[in-house]
Amino acid sequence: MKLINKLFSKQKTASIEFCQRNLDEFLKEESFAEFNQFLSQKNINYKEYECQSRCKECRQSPYALVDGKLIAAENSDELLIKLKEEVKK
Repeated sequence: MKLINKLFSKQKTASIEFCQRNLDEFLKEESFAEFNQFLSQKNINYKEYECQSRCKECRQSPYALVDGKLIAAENSDELLIKLKEEVKK
C-alpha cells in the first residue's frame, strides 16, 4: 500500500533560491553533478540571484533559501544533504 501511495501522491514543489556569489565562493567543482541531479527533479524550482543582500551569511558559509527558509551548512556537500532533507518535509 505504501508503494501505491508513493506512486500516486503529489509531491510538494519546493522553491530553492541561491546567491550566485555564494555558489561561486563555496560550491566545489566535484559537487556540480550532484547539485545538477538534485535540482533537475520535477518537484524542484530553483533560481540563482546575483545577490540576495544576505552578506553576513554569504561570507560565512554556503546557503540557500528553501521556500523562504534559510538553510546554511559548513560546506557544499553538507548543504546538499540539508537541502534534500528539507525538500522531503
